Amino acid sequence: MKDEYDFSRLKGRKNPYAAKLKKPVTIRLSEDVIDYFKQMAEESGVPYQSLINLYLRDCALNHRKIDIQWHA
Repeated sequence: MKDEYDFSRLKGRKNPYAAKLKKPVTIRLSEDVIDYFKQMAEESGVPYQSLINLYLRDCALNHRKIDIQWHA
């Protein structure tokens, strides 16, 4: 291996995976929801935050809508 390398002629290029990176967000979830996904995480060996992401992605890809009806 050389002691020095000449990087002056290299061209920079964009990260091709940058568009697929995850964006950190803060949301408030009920403890029972977190417990549910943590239990699933233990059973499947997948981190619970990844499971939540997979579930939400499935909802988005399949255009699932929640039916919320407020009772007066």
